[in-house]
Amino acid sequence: MDLAVYVHFPWCLQRCPYCDFATEAINPARIPHARYADAVVRELGLRLDALPPGARARTLFFGGGTPSLWQPDELGRVIAAVAARGDLEEVTVECNPTSLDDERCARWKAAGVDRVSIGVQSLRDEHLRYLGRLHDADGAARAVRTAVRSGGLRVSADVMFGLAEQSVEALTEDLGALLGDGVEHLSCYALTIEPGTRFGELARKGRLPRLEDDRVATMYEAVERACEGAGLAHYEVSNYARPGATSRHNEAYWRGEWYLGLGAGAVGCAPTPADGRAGERWRNDADAGAYCERLEHGALPPGETEAIAPEVRVREGLMLGLRTAAGVDLARLAGRTGVDPRAGREAAVAREVARGNLLDEGARWSIPRSRWLVADDVVARVF
Repeated sequence: MDLAVYVHFPWCLQRCPYCDFATEAINPARIPHARYADAVVRELGLRLDALPPGARARTLFFGGGTPSLWQPDELGRVIAAVAARGDLEEVTVECNPTSLDDERCARWKAAGVDRVSIGVQSLRDEHLRYLGRLHDADGAARAVRTAVRSGGLRVSADVMFGLAEQSVEALTEDLGALLGDGVEHLSCYALTIEPGTRFGELARKGRLPRLEDDRVATMYEAVERACEGAGLAHYEVSNYARPGATSRHNEAYWRGEWYLGLGAGAVGCAPTPADGRAGERWRNDADAGAYCERLEHGALPPGETEAIAPEVRVREGLMLGLRTAAGVDLARLAGRTGVDPRAGREAAVAREVARGNLLDEGARWSIPRSRWLVADDVVARVF
């Protein structure tokens, strides 16, 4: 059984106003680098030991927060522990431009990192100020060039669109500059306003400048034209890659495979010992101190767990898989869950096929590229 392993690093220098992740702003001098690495390694052992024999880590992704703040030696200890329990094909570290430099790139590569995902968001100072980012446009460009120049790292960049006062022309120029600097993968997301964030509160009060939905849709289409025109494949609703540069870790999520979430605030989902087709999802408590303390006493961290029935796995497999160009392999999904995805969905699928929103190729369902703007709605009707 292959596993995608996710390690959550819960600290950042400053919490962005749109972020609803389990993160805490902290002075870097207060980060317990070694203690946290010890705790993650202990959790890894406890989680894997509870799984059926043969469970192996295939991909490893450090997210956050800002995992590029983690001392490279401590991050490397976690990589070594995961590698000892698997056959790693990809190791990714999320980075902010303010904590990416030549030395870190060299030390990451020595530790086994082969991919970095840089939170660029924009190459325009006015947009970065709107987003509350710590870096400026020059800093973002320097970080990308540093990662590319290091050699041996596949470089991905996150870009946001749908920002106040953002134009299609500026967005297209930003994408062209990133691709010209050697970025092989782009994750391009429309700004989403989440409740419980500073942006959410401003939007509720009518004080957050925003673009109209039709202009956001126009930007989505412009991103697709720019990326595909530069030779990148649009392989998931929000993701583009040059040949061979897709995110293997995220592809495991989209195929509905099991994933091991480690760290304070992390979420994981793995099979139950009694039934490999059912599963259990856990969400670790976001309190990093409590997380470390519990593991220091040999116990799993505090948090919440829920049973995941095979039918739930089917629904989640459809929800994620239909966002991809590959679509959903129905036989594979049925084999993983023991449930036929077609059962009970015949009428809904027929309606979406008639509307041109879904392709039914017998063995596979997929959403035509021309309908990806409404993919969430299509999935909800088939779900």
